[in-house]
Amino acid sequence: MSSPDREVRAARNGSARDSTSPSGRRPVVAVTGAARGVGALLTRRLAACEEVKHVLAIDERRGDVSEAQWHVLDVRDPVIAEKLRGADVVVHLALDLDLETDPAARTAYNVRGTQTVLTAAAAAGVHRVVLCTSAMVYGAHPDNDVPLDEDAELRATAEATGVGDLLEIERLARRAPRAHPGLNVTVLRPAVLVGGTDTALTRYFESPRLLVVAGSRPVWQFCHVEDLVSALEFAALEKAEGELAVGCDGWLEQEEVEELSGIRRMELPSAVALGAASRLHRLGLTPSPAGDLAYTMHPWVVSGHRLHAAGWRPRWTNEEVLAELLEEVAGRHTVAGRRLGRKDATAAGAAGATVALLGTAALVRRARKARRRA
Repeated sequence: MSSPDREVRAARNGSARDSTSPSGRRPVVAVTGAARGVGALLTRRLAACEEVKHVLAIDERRGDVSEAQWHVLDVRDPVIAEKLRGADVVVHLALDLDLETDPAARTAYNVRGTQTVLTAAAAAGVHRVVLCTSAMVYGAHPDNDVPLDEDAELRATAEATGVGDLLEIERLARRAPRAHPGLNVTVLRPAVLVGGTDTALTRYFESPRLLVVAGSRPVWQFCHVEDLVSALEFAALEKAEGELAVGCDGWLEQEEVEELSGIRRMELPSAVALGAASRLHRLGLTPSPAGDLAYTMHPWVVSGHRLHAAGWRPRWTNEEVLAELLEEVAGRHTVAGRRLGRKDATAAGAAGATVALLGTAALVRRARKARRRA
């Protein structure tokens, strides 16, 4: 990145720290999942924030932010309550949404971890917990408002990767203040997250063609990790609360995405696309269940009204985030959510979507033969 670009991005990172915390005091903030991903970015940002008194960093390994006080443990360990004593706010980011993780193990970690953190925070006298789920909890439906308000009903089902875990975390967030009076729970719901992430939705842009299900209405809204970290800081400093949607302003229609990306579409009937996705996942050939396809078919963009009303603004546009995503995935090749090896990728790139579909069919046939031999 050029020097002018670095200066622009640095300026964009200042959105939450220019004003004073409404409480008039500098909070002690604890961050779980502090050694990796969004948690590491937030820990570094909070450690450099003059409005924060001290940062407690919690993870299963020590991170590289020396200014934070580190506690190395699993967030499911009840001893975490002792480590949270003295904290005013906890930002819980120790979640596993990896496509390759065993679903049962992923749910056990995500749900039990959130339960433990909420209970431990209340026991330790923490007055605010900030959770992060996804705008996917609203569900992707053809009759969704565009954009959705934060108060819209959560109509997602557990059929997409990790969404069942996120819905359970949302339920825990709503129950916690009733179970623990005095505990405030704030939930952030980002749109399609981009910036060092690997999800079924970012892999969509690794395909040789953009799959479009016939008769669907794809609408795209992104959230850069820098904006998410800025919004998390905003919530940790008690400048916004409640259920907060986070994303770029506005959205992109599928035709705009195709024009900006230069990737042509491959249109398939709904029965073919959903049936193939279901079979491939059932055979263990792809990490993405058929439910992930709904989020590329129907709108689920959000307004972000509450954060905007509190004075926060995204610093990235959808066009800019899409450009960064395309740069990140350059050289990767995915069909139906499955990463292809170099040899397969060459074929897919040379022959386009037809060969990609034939290759997918071949995977199904290969799996069936292997089962018969077994």
